[in-house]
Amino acid sequence: MYEKLDRNSLCWCGSGRKYKSCHLAFDEKIIQWQRKGYTVPGRHLIKTEEDIEGIKKSAVINIAVLDEIGDKIHAGMCTQEIDDIVNDVTTKMGGIPADLNYEGYPKSVCTSINDVVCHGIPSREDILKDGDIINVDCSTILNGYFSDSSRMFMIGDVSPEKKRLVEVTKECVQKGLEATKPWTLMGDMGAAVHNHALQNGYTVVREIGGHGCGKEFHEEPFVSYVSRPGTGMLMVPGMVFTIEPMVNMGKQEIFIDDSNGWTVYTDDRKPSAQWEVEVLVTETGYEILSY
Repeated sequence: MYEKLDRNSLCWCGSGRKYKSCHLAFDEKIIQWQRKGYTVPGRHLIKTEEDIEGIKKSAVINIAVLDEIGDKIHAGMCTQEIDDIVNDVTTKMGGIPADLNYEGYPKSVCTSINDVVCHGIPSREDILKDGDIINVDCSTILNGYFSDSSRMFMIGDVSPEKKRLVEVTKECVQKGLEATKPWTLMGDMGAAVHNHALQNGYTVVREIGGHGCGKEFHEEPFVSYVSRPGTGMLMVPGMVFTIEPMVNMGKQEIFIDDSNGWTVYTDDRKPSAQWEVEVLVTETGYEILSY
């Protein structure tokens, strides 16, 4: 996985510096973990300074889109109107909606209401009602770089039970962020998320999780939020991935709508919530790139 380079060769990261004064010590540290049997990220998953700058510029659009939706979302609005906002803001700012036509997905954003876990497809027939909760999951491409984040919105007078689910799910993301530390394992982060959900009486979806992101929409690794401490890929500076637990009020089981092959529901039809942030692992912890 880690091709040996001459100390005086130019570094693989494209910095223009010699390997010995750039990533040599970094690579040696990763190889030590690998020799102990841990899963480590390949060089293709380590983002360069140029990559990080590109992802951040993409994220400016992604954040602006979700801000605009936050300003305009209301009861009586159909979810197709949300899709229209995503298209309008994204294209005016020079970006491309990453969801549109991704593996055949027909819209530019995912709008998941109440018991829809994820991949809800915008429609003129889906009208937001007082008391609904909705996740709006937005992804942007700018100059080949991908940003990805989602937010929950509470429509009108939401029940205390739904409100608590939304708030605890956001707390789960924060627990994941606090456990995102360089030279620790991703399973520790996922376990922190899972434990907080369980402590509050909720379950976490197992089959769908986070992912690497930045140079592609979905990169390695798969990021689980039902993981065990001491497992998973090593987190190192330069990795970029999403923290996006899907937290269910009821049981963890889900099913996919056969009629469209995309929309995921809770099996017991109880509400589900999700927040998503795109995160860069740094030398000292983490930096949120998109939210």
